[in-house]
Amino acid sequence: MQSVLIVIHILIVIALVAVVLLQRSEGGALGSGGSTSSFMTGRGQANALSRATAILAAMFFATSLLMSIIAGWSRAPRSILEKSPEAPASQTAPQPINPGNILDQLKQLQGPSSNAPAAPAAPAPAAPEQKP
Repeated sequence: MQSVLIVIHILIVIALVAVVLLQRSEGGALGSGGSTSSFMTGRGQANALSRATAILAAMFFATSLLMSIIAGWSRAPRSILEKSPEAPASQTAPQPINPGNILDQLKQLQGPSSNAPAAPAAPAPAAPEQKP
């Protein structure tokens, strides 16, 4: 359903852009191309293009509203006051205002890691020298 509505919406947008560009502007830009065709001239063209623009604009708003309503159906209601169930309790504590750079923040979130290099071992005691 959403895919069909999106395709219809895109077609309406393309038609709306085309109709707006066909209209005669005050400055004589794209709409006054210099054609000598007498197909739709004067007031007839202005009325038809204005009416088409209004209809396409109404269809654009209607499809936009329908898409937002359909997208809202799939969302589950949530309260911003409840904690999300997947957040561990250690992350609910307030963070300090200036925790350092991003690496420090990542280390705090990661906690003790098994990939951290081990502390260097103490040197082995020297073996007693044997005299021959």
